[in-house]
Amino acid sequence: MNAAVKEEASGPSTNSSQITGEGSTQSSAVGMGRPTDPSLLDTTHGVILYLESINVSFDGFKAINNLNLTIDRGELRCVIGPNGAGKTTMMDVITGKTRPDNGTAFFGQTIDLTKLSEAEIAHIGIGRKFQKPTVFEQLSVFENLELAMKMDKGVWASLRAKLSGEQRDKIAANLKLIQLEDQAHRPAGLLSHGQKQWLEIGMLLMQEPQLLLLDEPAAGMTDAETERSGELFLSLAGQYTLVVVEHDMEFIKQISSKVTCLHEGSVLAEGTLDQVQNDERVIEVYLGR
Repeated sequence: MNAAVKEEASGPSTNSSQITGEGSTQSSAVGMGRPTDPSLLDTTHGVILYLESINVSFDGFKAINNLNLTIDRGELRCVIGPNGAGKTTMMDVITGKTRPDNGTAFFGQTIDLTKLSEAEIAHIGIGRKFQKPTVFEQLSVFENLELAMKMDKGVWASLRAKLSGEQRDKIAANLKLIQLEDQAHRPAGLLSHGQKQWLEIGMLLMQEPQLLLLDEPAAGMTDAETERSGELFLSLAGQYTLVVVEHDMEFIKQISSKVTCLHEGSVLAEGTLDQVQNDERVIEVYLGR
């Protein structure tokens, strides 16, 4: 983060009323470093995520070591690296599951992620998908998407509530996007592994995130499912920002124009896939010869 951006993001002199354009309640929230309104996201500099000098240690083991990373709004970034490189811990920091020992993590210019809870981070527009799909297997595909849209209610209360035309249109649009229109009324438990992955992504999209963190989404998929997943991610990029942690280099080749390689908790190399693949350090610690 350059000095001007850093000052704007973290300086105590930031005029919060200019950021929100609203009343004192939200202004106070910004001043206290706990804005939870998604409309407060400020990406006027084109960057949606800043990680600067992040350090995380567990019982003396340094999982993240002075990590510096920026992600542009609308970007599709792939993150690679050997086991233990810090990829999962990095996502844990972004989503509030793990607090860094020190360093800064900003969502846009003004939202300090280190001051927010996991629930607050999800609410402001950061969604995370783990490697293993988590769907409600007894419910239909349609009902899974319906439930994801109404997370402020209980499961059965959500399903009993009558959908508006706008809500039905939103579900229909997501079914088309994830290419599960013909599976809408099928129990999610009967879907293939790849279809469950797409459904879970659809569930995240129902919550209107700005940033999606995806952990090895191609793992366990058939070649056809992997290719279709790549097409889905490319269709999402631009409207959404995606950070994809992945080991499948062919899949990465299909979807990403920029790749970051982590090693021992830091950025080892960054650039196009060709640049990273041909970096001697990456070959040594990750790709092999």
